[in-house]
Amino acid sequence: MATMVVIVGLSLLVLIFLLSSVARLYRKAGPHEALVVYGARGTRIVKGRGTVIWPMFETYRELSLQLMSFDVAPQQDLYTKQGVAVTVEAVAQIKVKSDPESIQTAAEQFLTKPPAEREGLIRLVMEGHLRGIIGQLSVEQIVKEPEMVGDRMRSTCAEDMSKMGLEVVSFTIKEVRDKNEYITNMGRPDVARIKRDADVAAAEAERDTAIKRAEAQRAAAVARAQADQERVLAETVSLAKQAEAQRDLEIKKAQYQESVKRQQAQADKAYDIQANVMQQQVVAEQVKVQQVEKEQQIKVQEAEILRHEKELISTVLKQAEIERQRIEALATAEKQRRTLEAEGQAAATRAQGEAEAEIILKKGEAEAKAMNVKAEAYQEWNQAAVVDKLLTSLPDVVQALASPLSNVDRITVVSTGGDTAGLNKVTGDLTKMAAQIPALFETLSGMKMEDLLGRVKNIGDGGKSNGKGQNIETEG
Repeated sequence: MATMVVIVGLSLLVLIFLLSSVARLYRKAGPHEALVVYGARGTRIVKGRGTVIWPMFETYRELSLQLMSFDVAPQQDLYTKQGVAVTVEAVAQIKVKSDPESIQTAAEQFLTKPPAEREGLIRLVMEGHLRGIIGQLSVEQIVKEPEMVGDRMRSTCAEDMSKMGLEVVSFTIKEVRDKNEYITNMGRPDVARIKRDADVAAAEAERDTAIKRAEAQRAAAVARAQADQERVLAETVSLAKQAEAQRDLEIKKAQYQESVKRQQAQADKAYDIQANVMQQQVVAEQVKVQQVEKEQQIKVQEAEILRHEKELISTVLKQAEIERQRIEALATAEKQRRTLEAEGQAAATRAQGEAEAEIILKKGEAEAKAMNVKAEAYQEWNQAAVVDKLLTSLPDVVQALASPLSNVDRITVVSTGGDTAGLNKVTGDLTKMAAQIPALFETLSGMKMEDLLGRVKNIGDGGKSNGKGQNIETEG
């Protein structure tokens, strides 16, 4: 176990040593510099990335790609095209180009030189080109067109700088001086001319001002006089128009008052007429309302009568029909009961002997015959009972039809003429309803009223009518 721990520890130490060794061998180039690596694998440029440098086989040098700014100020005087000696101070911005070929060219020429020596070489080249350009220009061009001088410097130096792997980013002239005050006197004619032009312009301006002032005063006086005349005329016209407007206003007021009075009279007359018309309409509507109320009361009475009529049908006649059906059912049940009892007695006596069976059979037949006769009697009695019930209920039906009138507190009758108008209409309707009662009984019984009355007489005589005025005797 201890051996395993030792082995693991040694392995970690070896791994850490190897990583640190590789880290020391790995070199990175930032965006502002380039690594010039040379050795067994030749010369290569590393820019913006990293590479491994193998000791004893390769080495590297750093080359800055940053902008270099320095003054270009020749110590000797520079002579212009006019032969005027001037002193020119300028500022140049130069840097190494970013392509690998330019970096390698700059490395060949400046890599082992210190920055001061490198800038001195570049400054000598720039001063030489500046001397040649100043000799081709006049003092006026140098002073008034410094941008043109900078453009010429960049274009002239571009080829020489490119041969050194450099480029001129900008060239700016800071100051131009001379010992003979040429530049100072150069502006004096212009200053004198400008001063003279200014004095003349001032005099002319004063003259024009005086003339304009006089003309303005004269025009103001004329305008003031015209304004006074126009004011007086305007006041006169205004007073006249005011008088005319006042007159027109009085006329319009009179016309308006006349129109108002006439319309007021018409409105009063129309109001009276409309009031009379409305009064007539109100009276007519009241009459219509009373008629509608009377019609509704009559409809209510008719509905109440119809309801009582239906109530009588459902209570009196229906109860009679139910009573008849009940009696028939009792008779049928009694007959069946007797029949069953006879059959039971016959079955019981059959066990005792054939002799008694014959006797019981005869007795059962006699009782069955008696029951049949009794059932027929029940049926006949039921029909008679129904006729009797119907006849005795006639006063109740008539009273039920007339009972709604007892609930009416007051009846207002509007008579329009005729025999069926007014109170006669109410009593006539009651008479018609009472006359329909026999027809109602005929519908329920299936027989005419005359036959029902004749039926009642036949029942009292103990006979049975066949519907043709003949009596049929009933057995038992």
